Amino acid sequence: MKTMTFRLHALFAGALAFLLWISGDARAEGLGMARPWQMTFQEAVSPVMEQINDFHNLLFWIITVITLFVLVLLIYVIVKFNEKANPVPSKTTHNTFIEVVWTVVPILILVVIAVPSFKLLFYMDKHHSPDMTLKVKGHQWYWSYEYPDQGGFTFLSQMVPEADLKPGQPRLLTVDNEVVLPIETNIRVLQTSADVIHNWAMPSMGLKLDTVPGRMNENWVRITKPGVYYGQCSELCGVGHAFMPITIRAVSKADFAAWVAEAQKKFADTMPVPAGDQADAIKLAQAEDRAR
Repeated sequence: MKTMTFRLHALFAGALAFLLWISGDARAEGLGMARPWQMTFQEAVSPVMEQINDFHNLLFWIITVITLFVLVLLIYVIVKFNEKANPVPSKTTHNTFIEVVWTVVPILILVVIAVPSFKLLFYMDKHHSPDMTLKVKGHQWYWSYEYPDQGGFTFLSQMVPEADLKPGQPRLLTVDNEVVLPIETNIRVLQTSADVIHNWAMPSMGLKLDTVPGRMNENWVRITKPGVYYGQCSELCGVGHAFMPITIRAVSKADFAAWVAEAQKKFADTMPVPAGDQADAIKLAQAEDRAR
């Protein structure tokens, strides 16, 4: 019996060590995207995701304690009150103390969960003094992005077909035009849709919000580490749902300014016409009409 118990303990310890090894390995290599056999969240690169991780860890220990308590209670009941050990069962129908305990304790547990949960929800909602704004629009089946604080240029972002992928580019996650954002910057993300409900999700940043036609939803992010991060549409939006990846390249503020200068030239035809130029264009069009 002792030998069997020792073997079970050894097997359990080995399995736990293996899972922890897999989890640790995935976390070490999984910056920006999920990895095969990954057991934990992606590495957090925003304050929101860091708090989501902390809340998850709190729930994990609460659930673990409850599960172990119920397991011990079941084993105790099986051993103590089986027919052989307890041939004459008790006929007790009520126990005031136990009924109070199993009512009050769950309430206290829910309060312990609710307080940090509400704090996290309010923290995730919006940032009251953002440094810049990114506009996101979902389409069937691609994304478009606008930088209103950098001149208002817009571009489309579509998945790169598997046949066109370069070495090192992940399948179903690589796009032709990446979203480039500066690190250590409070970024307001405004989200809407041109057709059906989509969902702009970036796991490593704690971003996951629906884009709804006719409505502007607001999110925010502050990226703490440079790198390339991947996400996908997380709302069933049609047959092309699996082909709406999101790629964010987080760079330094200096590199972001250099990219903006290049992007303004690249996407110049999408930038709004200044008010003065627009008035001149209208007058010119009217003059041409009169000449005809």
